[in-house]
Amino acid sequence: IDEIEKVVNENFLSGNDNYAVINKGYNSELDELKEIHINGKTWIENFQSKERKSTGISSLKVDYNRVFGYYIDVTKANTDKVPPNYIRKQTLVNSERYITEELKIYEDKIFNAEEKIISIENKIFSELREFIMNFTDYIQKNAILIATIDTLISFAEVSSLYNYSMPEIFENEELEIIEGRHPVIERLLSAGEKYIPNDTIVDTETNQILILTGPNVSGKSSYLRQTGLIVLLAQIGCFVPAKTAKIGIVDKIFTRVGASDNIAKGESTFLVEMHEAANILNNATGKSLLLLDEIGRGTSTYDGISIAWAITEYLHENPTVRAKTLFATHYHELNSLADNYERIKNYRVEVREYGDKVIFLRKITEGTADHSYGIQVAQMAGLPVSVTARAKEILKSFENKQYRKTYKDDIQVSLFEVTTDDSAIKKKLREIDINTISPLEAFNILKNLKDDL
Repeated sequence: IDEIEKVVNENFLSGNDNYAVINKGYNSELDELKEIHINGKTWIENFQSKERKSTGISSLKVDYNRVFGYYIDVTKANTDKVPPNYIRKQTLVNSERYITEELKIYEDKIFNAEEKIISIENKIFSELREFIMNFTDYIQKNAILIATIDTLISFAEVSSLYNYSMPEIFENEELEIIEGRHPVIERLLSAGEKYIPNDTIVDTETNQILILTGPNVSGKSSYLRQTGLIVLLAQIGCFVPAKTAKIGIVDKIFTRVGASDNIAKGESTFLVEMHEAANILNNATGKSLLLLDEIGRGTSTYDGISIAWAITEYLHENPTVRAKTLFATHYHELNSLADNYERIKNYRVEVREYGDKVIFLRKITEGTADHSYGIQVAQMAGLPVSVTARAKEILKSFENKQYRKTYKDDIQVSLFEVTTDDSAIKKKLREIDINTISPLEAFNILKNLKDDL
């Protein structure tokens, strides 16, 4: 530190002077060159005054051109006063031009000052760097200690300010978080809005896999993330945003959260998702924590359900994995897994319906969600009313197992389920205009009627 303060001009670094990076007074040669570079014109003026006085030639001038550089100009009338140390350089009609050894030396200094300044400054700076290198181990040790102190102070400050609690750490494979909160989201809430805390109780004996269902934007992903962050904070030595927490040490936290793709490598969102799922299944252990969000959504519904179902079974049944797992999904079909596997439990995000609107309570409770409320969320996002209204009609027809196609002239062709009631078949046949359908369409209608029967 002493050497750095001796060499480096702090005022230059802070922008308070323009003397450059090396301190004035550190190197006499550098200071002289800086003086020449900065005050060269002043030196020439002083030199001219001195020569006028010593020679008694009041008209003596020191001038410069590109051919001769600096020179002393003396009129013809005063050449008899020129001292012997003057060296004639050029004769003109009205004057003689001279140089002296002193002026020549100074000229060289002026012309080479900037280049020499850069060279000397670089040399001094390189020597300083080499000197500092001798203290590398001490500097790095200090950096580590200061960083550690900084981290611990940050832990203490957020824990004190935001009501964190000290977690209990165990070697077992249990995880019990009571009234846990997301450390980032709770700080970003609007004034007056309160974060809704939630419990997380998961282990490898009775509650290994928690299947979490609920609407979009209801808080499923935040719940998964807060669990991962609380475990991570506990294991790096920080208090956690929860009322109480008992943390069984985990070896890895695996996440499959969010949609992404890798266009440069020609990988779709689904392929990236499957790469991540494969990494989890191949590397997770009984001490791992798995946070899975919407696995299988990048492909067709039935493919997605099948993959999610098989992954859940594998995590439950494979004794080498058997990891604590939180699985958020819109596939309500997965809830039936809890009936067949003892360590799979169903949880949901609570909502309340008021007419055509939903209110998200952000509370996680045991049970299953009945709907995803996707159309209501679309309404909240500002989709045109005509679109959401039509979506409701289509959803209703799907739920009734009716498939409808509407044409611009509002003619509707309905292919609805035919019961064994003859009146329904007769009604269907009456609606067919045999003058306008092709033989192939007639064949398809007959096949559909037969299949329904």
